[in-house]
Amino acid sequence: MKVILQQDIKGKGKRGQMIEVSDGYARNYMLPRKLAVEATADNVNTMRMTDKANQERRQKEREEAFAFSNRMKDMVVVVRAKGGGAGRLFGSVTTQEIADAIKAQEGIDIDKRKIVLDGQIKTVGDYKVKVKLGYEITAELKLRVEEL
Repeated sequence: MKVILQQDIKGKGKRGQMIEVSDGYARNYMLPRKLAVEATADNVNTMRMTDKANQERRQKEREEAFAFSNRMKDMVVVVRAKGGGAGRLFGSVTTQEIADAIKAQEGIDIDKRKIVLDGQIKTVGDYKVKVKLGYEITAELKLRVEEL
């Protein structure tokens, strides 16, 4: 029997995939637990339409990420932190502080987990920070750390 998976099933397939399973397995296990639906013409058509919509959505997100990476090349974000003089900071600049500074200065909301630091930032100066935008697109951001 052909079924369309509604959830990822280990050893069988991923969500939205059409697979062939035995009749008993489908009727007694998959269908009652709503793990799959029978592959009727309507369900197959619905699966294809959702696949097409998901592809278009992913393509649009990829284009947005690429445009954003081009915009970030010229961006300089300034982070102000408490310092003890002589260019040293009391703590280190965190990815959360960088994300907050980007939101305050540019109005762009970036998750702190997407910002990659090479090492700790403990001194005043200019740095280059990588931002992972998804879809294998990374952008370099210029970061200027200033003392309060």
